[in-house]
Amino acid sequence: MEVIAARDEFRKATSAVRAAGSRLGLVPTMGAFHEGHMSLLRAAASSCDVVAASIFVNPLQFSSASDLARYPANLERDLAMAQAVGVGLLFAPPVSEMYPGGEPETRVEPGALADRLEGASRPGHFAGVATVVTKLLSLCGGCRAFFGEKDFQQLAVVRQLVADLDLDAEIVSCPTVREPDGLACSSRNRRLGAGDRRAAAVLSKALGAGRAALATGARRSAEVEATMAAVVAAEPRARLDYAVVVDPVTFESPASLAGELRLLIAAHVGPVRLIDNLGVET
Repeated sequence: MEVIAARDEFRKATSAVRAAGSRLGLVPTMGAFHEGHMSLLRAAASSCDVVAASIFVNPLQFSSASDLARYPANLERDLAMAQAVGVGLLFAPPVSEMYPGGEPETRVEPGALADRLEGASRPGHFAGVATVVTKLLSLCGGCRAFFGEKDFQQLAVVRQLVADLDLDAEIVSCPTVREPDGLACSSRNRRLGAGDRRAAAVLSKALGAGRAALATGARRSAEVEATMAAVVAAEPRARLDYAVVVDPVTFESPASLAGELRLLIAAHVGPVRLIDNLGVET
């Protein structure tokens, strides 16, 4: 595995892969690898000739310096895990390399899709995501880029920016990976104490309750959302941010609960804010 820190070197390395006629897969990450990341790397390895992964904790995605400082980092461990699943190129630039002039004056504004839900709770977050993903895809060139459905709104934002900006990338979505109790794998889970970790399963339980409500005849979004909220309210360690039913493309409340829908939830469990989602079809 070739580990690269410089943008120009990463561009040259990925160009060489394509020049050799090989299919390139890109997995953008912020490190702190867990089984969800590994599933993306394996998916890329199974359908591409060469896998390039990036590890970059993007400061533009964080609302505060303290939240950024708390993000877990273990580059040595991540490198070993990446190499074990066959990653060929590992791009791990410092912040000064990605943003040599400090925070960039030019940013990618993802529009209305990014203004609701996570965008409303974390102002500026999706602009940070869109900016760094655009930079990574530009450096990488033509590729298949793999993203997890666990961050479902982020996935939609990335799809939109690739379409709107005519970026040379095929976006591949991969299913959410869960712990045995249903908790979606996330780097933030490492910050949960034992009691909060047990309580965190309430998010997936709430999503399951919402799915069950739809399956048993609920036909109003408010009814399904109230069902999910009630599950979270019963867990004293959890504080709900939102629990909603949306159209999976527009992220707006659906006119009717028919066809493909997406249940989305966000809640604080102890000091940690977690998100999850579930696709359903009625």
